[in-house]
Amino acid sequence: MAAAALVLASDRTLARPRRRLAAAVAALVALVAVGAVTLVDLRTPAPRPADAPPGEFSAARAYDQVRVIAARTHVAGSPANDQVREHLVGVLRGLGLETGVQDTVAPEAGQLSGAAGGATLARVRNVVARLPGTDPTGKVFLVAHYDSVQVGPGGNDDAAGTSAILEVARALTAAPRPRNDVVFVLTDAEEACLCGASAFASTHPLAADGGVVLNLEARGSTGPVIMFETSERNAALVDAFGRAAPHPVGTSFAVEIYRALPNDTDFTAFLDEAGFVGLNSAYIDGGAIYHTPLDTPAAMDRASLQHHGDNALALAREFGRVDLATLDAGHDATYFPVPGGLVRYPGWLALPLALLALAGVVALGWLARRRGRVTAGRLAAGFGLALVPLVVAPVGATLLWAGITAARPGYAELLDPYRPTWYRLAVLALAAAVLFAWYALTRRRVGPAALAIGALGWLALLGVLFAALVPGGAYLVTLPALAGALAGLVALATRIDGPWPVVAVTLAGAVAVVVLLPTVVLLFPALGMAMGGVAALVAVLLGLAALPVVDLLHPQAGGQRGMVALRARRLGALPAAAATLAAAVFAGVGLTVDRFDAAHPAPTHLMYALDAGTGQARWLSHEAEPQAWTDGYVDGDPVSVADEFPVFGDEKLLAGPARAAGLPAPRLDVLADTTAGAERMLRLRLTPQRPVRLAALHVDSGTATVLRAEVAGRSVPVEPREGRWGFGVVFHAPPAEGIEVTLTVTPKAGQVAFRAMDASDGLDSVPGFRPRPPDVGIVGSHSSEMLAVARTYPL
Repeated sequence: MAAAALVLASDRTLARPRRRLAAAVAALVALVAVGAVTLVDLRTPAPRPADAPPGEFSAARAYDQVRVIAARTHVAGSPANDQVREHLVGVLRGLGLETGVQDTVAPEAGQLSGAAGGATLARVRNVVARLPGTDPTGKVFLVAHYDSVQVGPGGNDDAAGTSAILEVARALTAAPRPRNDVVFVLTDAEEACLCGASAFASTHPLAADGGVVLNLEARGSTGPVIMFETSERNAALVDAFGRAAPHPVGTSFAVEIYRALPNDTDFTAFLDEAGFVGLNSAYIDGGAIYHTPLDTPAAMDRASLQHHGDNALALAREFGRVDLATLDAGHDATYFPVPGGLVRYPGWLALPLALLALAGVVALGWLARRRGRVTAGRLAAGFGLALVPLVVAPVGATLLWAGITAARPGYAELLDPYRPTWYRLAVLALAAAVLFAWYALTRRRVGPAALAIGALGWLALLGVLFAALVPGGAYLVTLPALAGALAGLVALATRIDGPWPVVAVTLAGAVAVVVLLPTVVLLFPALGMAMGGVAALVAVLLGLAALPVVDLLHPQAGGQRGMVALRARRLGALPAAAATLAAAVFAGVGLTVDRFDAAHPAPTHLMYALDAGTGQARWLSHEAEPQAWTDGYVDGDPVSVADEFPVFGDEKLLAGPARAAGLPAPRLDVLADTTAGAERMLRLRLTPQRPVRLAALHVDSGTATVLRAEVAGRSVPVEPREGRWGFGVVFHAPPAEGIEVTLTVTPKAGQVAFRAMDASDGLDSVPGFRPRPPDVGIVGSHSSEMLAVARTYPL
């Protein structure tokens, strides 16, 4: 932050109003220009046409594949997914690649327990193709999943990644072969459980020795492709990314955030296995369509597809030529985008740089006090008051969004509004209003120098804290604090009426803009408007960095009193008033232009659950406050349905009575039943009686304790959960012949009670279902439109 430099000399450096105004305009123009260049550098590249040279990536050629892959919904195990797989195999074989299908049963990545509260497995059929290298030192894996969610065709998620890999494969085969093997892995059942990636990484022969993984994803429809996750000790990988990718957008701060979140992609399955390193990339803006019927090919921004493909092709070539044994650098890198490239330096420098910035701020405060620019009391006051905007702006942004969602309840079910730009501007304007109001109220009493040094102190302290806890994000505050401290020291060391204080301030402000502005822009789509307070916080940090330049515009009353000083204070409050008005206008325009309609429907969530044993049925919804359409199906307070439908977990759902659909529950047949001492071994077959997406089997913990379990020939972990149904297994894409389950239990009663359930998708055939109006849509949830049928079997 370039805080202290200007304000230490603000009253004397530019005593003449014209000279002061000229310096202010020049400095602000410089910062705006730096900001504009920084934002332009984040733009996606223009899509290349279908007649682009064979060795280049063409979004037009890749988009032709998107239209085939995402022609309709193709959830794992469905006939539509079979057709997509056959197409992919045909394309890769047509390129002359060694191509096969890995058909197996796989557990969820890392054997994690899902919301169903049990071991999760799936039948998967991965498409795997190999381009042999000329002198391989290892393998490069390009990975994307070809299945979609159950309610949408997956035009972006992940037809974008799949089609990009097909186009990269075509480009690589049109050129001399790389040194290293390149393996193209198009996984199945990612949306269900990451089971396809888990199967490949843990059991496929080509994965035995590990390698470099480039995973391609999408969580929206537009925006730059962000490299948001890496394996650990990533310095060499990041260096290759910064060196080879033509559009390298990525930050070590994003990696820190993602590592702390419970989110997973196929990349997770590879990192769970030894020997794999790599990079995970996705474009993430336009999140309103994520996992919904609106995720069609037409919704895709082809510039984002071009960005995906350009980077993937360049990285495949880069990792295809280097010695892959040299990619473990032993440490993480700190990195972030700047115009024209990617800054990167060893992550172990985070703490030394943070301590250096803190020492610089302390030195600046000491020297400013020694030279009579500030007093100790004002320094303390400036430090305490600088915390105010850092707290108030994020809280204000959160309250602003709460008010907007109260006016537009459907937003609560969206990752982001359909047209979020106006709301993002409202949050930024609100942050500016808080900052300007704080400065106008405190500047005269505490003094600009004390406020600036106090703000620097918070940035420096945050830098030390980040360096200790999230070192990849420390640069966000350390570098602006260090630049601001150096600028302040330059101001004190040079002539107070010379140009160097203003130059130093502007340069330090430019550092803050380059470092912080991309983070502000990228945080909005990454976290959604519900977390807009985080973007507001970073915006305030940027504002504190730029305040010394803005202070040039502050009216100077000098030593005058009365009306002159009053007029100065009033003029100083104008930016706060203007920013407040702008925030209100932006929010109002957002509510006006982002209305729900047929093209942008209000998302709703509805499920149907039938107990085939009792004939009772329910409508269920996870909406916290039911919207008008959903309210026609559910009523009352949320209830737990874990006893009847353990797959839904312990989440409390809104419920309402429904008519029984007369659908059959899955059959549970006993293939073998033996007893040895206190243990009983049951070999069962669970067979759906209709086309379903998943089947589940749970054991009543009051009737037996499960000791060992095997599903479809695979041993699964026995991880009982609390509640009636203590052990469970969920199987996605079950085969028509059913699933064999072998359990060794210790009975607690004469019979062991089992709860069998299966689930399909689509509510149109359910009695009492009324089709949604055009302006009512489906929320992007894995349980949306689920039709579940369950029954208890005592054996």
